[in-house]
Amino acid sequence: MERIEIGSPIIGVVGSGTSRPNLTKLAEEVGREIARKGAVLVCGGLGGVMTEAARGAKEIGGFTLGILPGPKTADANEFIDFPIATNMGHARNSIIVHTADVLIAIGGGYGALSEIALALKIGKGVVALQPPYQIPGVIAAQTPLGAVDEALTLVELGRKPPEFPGSRS
Repeated sequence: MERIEIGSPIIGVVGSGTSRPNLTKLAEEVGREIARKGAVLVCGGLGGVMTEAARGAKEIGGFTLGILPGPKTADANEFIDFPIATNMGHARNSIIVHTADVLIAIGGGYGALSEIALALKIGKGVVALQPPYQIPGVIAAQTPLGAVDEALTLVELGRKPPEFPGSRS
């Protein structure tokens, strides 16, 4: 196993925790692209988009970090290198967002929506593939490669997303 470089970008992947055939290929390719570009993948460590993205990263030797909602590291999917048991339930979403330099959302429900909202609130960029909703400040990408490239551009530029209309910190 190669060494993780200090300062490597950390890209959070969020989305549906249940398998959805239309998102499987997208999530796997996002994971591959994250690893191919030398970034670290962080996710919730369980099923659905999290498993598929981690699988893609591992296929080409990438590193994966799973922030788990429960008390056992053994609950992580088989593609997670570093499982972190939080026993915090959905509150673990905050750890994922604060750990990541940028998020890529792939589909998703309320859990992903909470991560997106928190990321935007604290000034982190969010890129979305096939989002089931439109959110001001979220950058839409058409392909997995486009999503990862956009995410890395946001990290490099240190760009903050546009402020939500009418919001105040």
